[in-house]
Amino acid sequence: MKRLFVLLLLVVAAVSANGAAPAEAPVILVFGDSISAGYGLARVEQGWVALLQTRLKTQEYGYQVVNASVSGETTAGGLARLPRALTLHQPKIVILELGGNDGLRALPVAQMRANLLHMVDLSVAAGAQVLLLGMRMPPNYGPEFTEQFRSSYTELARTKNLPLVPFLLNDIALAPALIQADGIHPNDLGQPKLLDNVWPSLKPLLHH
Repeated sequence: MKRLFVLLLLVVAAVSANGAAPAEAPVILVFGDSISAGYGLARVEQGWVALLQTRLKTQEYGYQVVNASVSGETTAGGLARLPRALTLHQPKIVILELGGNDGLRALPVAQMRANLLHMVDLSVAAGAQVLLLGMRMPPNYGPEFTEQFRSSYTELARTKNLPLVPFLLNDIALAPALIQADGIHPNDLGQPKLLDNVWPSLKPLLHH
């Protein structure tokens, strides 16, 4: 009888070791351009995406952050890359931060909007919630273009019922102390503010 009991314990231990591995943490996929890739920062740990992972851990949210952002990326480039990223990482949340390079290159706003829409649809079809991060263009691009560009994000968020950060660089873009010498990218002091701009819209999507 004792021997049988020992055998049962060994079987239970084997099943626990081989068949009950802890589930992997759900993934938040940050899919953006240089603003999220940490362009110009001395260390990747200074970037807002790395700070997001730290905040999630500190507040005991069990998520893994994957940063698939690429400096210089356009919405067309992002659309080409996204299917593989969705398959590879199977995210629960996609933070979509693209469009700024389309605007700076004065690419057609209608095409940018169509690309963003397609990326949202792909993400939702893959089972992810999408958080859209909006951008704006400086006034020297003209009032018509800048308004079309800005409204692309608000219209997409309204049409698809998405949470939206209207302007990711809010309270950063016009603060020289928070911007690198190029006048575009937040410096290390601006990175926590980027996270603070994202967090209120991201937090309702999170689960402990």
